[in-house]
Amino acid sequence: MTDTPRPAPADPLPPEQLADRLMEVFALVGPLYRRVQRKIEQDNAAQGVSAGVRAVLDLLHTHGDLTVPQLGRLQSVSRQFAQRMTNEAATRDWVTTTPNPAHQRSPLIRLTPAGRTTIEAITTREKAMLAGLPGDITGAEIDACVRVLGRLVDGFAEVEQGGEGGRGGAAR
Repeated sequence: MTDTPRPAPADPLPPEQLADRLMEVFALVGPLYRRVQRKIEQDNAAQGVSAGVRAVLDLLHTHGDLTVPQLGRLQSVSRQFAQRMTNEAATRDWVTTTPNPAHQRSPLIRLTPAGRTTIEAITTREKAMLAGLPGDITGAEIDACVRVLGRLVDGFAEVEQGGEGGRGGAAR
């Protein structure tokens, strides 16, 4: 720790302090992500829903019909992985394809009623689990966390685009 005075809580951090503080965030986000993924896999195993399929179902539930490339971009995964997860969901009759008026070769993926029921049951269970977590977290703290994580996602958008000069804008 340096002897540099800390800025007031409402002041933006200078770059060197910002980098150190953001490293603290990354040190928590990685293990949290892995633990949540394991918990999702464990809780959904009985229904045969992998984390990847759950993500596809959730995106379709949230955003409506999407193409496989859109699903891949929204998840920051390859188109091939998104296609595998979509195919897996289709074998369970949780999704179906429909013609895409905007692009002949990229059909829209749509939730079926069974898919909607499945993702709603999953998110209901997950919300109940989250509501049971201990803590005295405020709305302002959640807003700040979402703001910081959103800035980090935006700051690393070029990684999704293949570095500088990559393909067009990333979907969020």
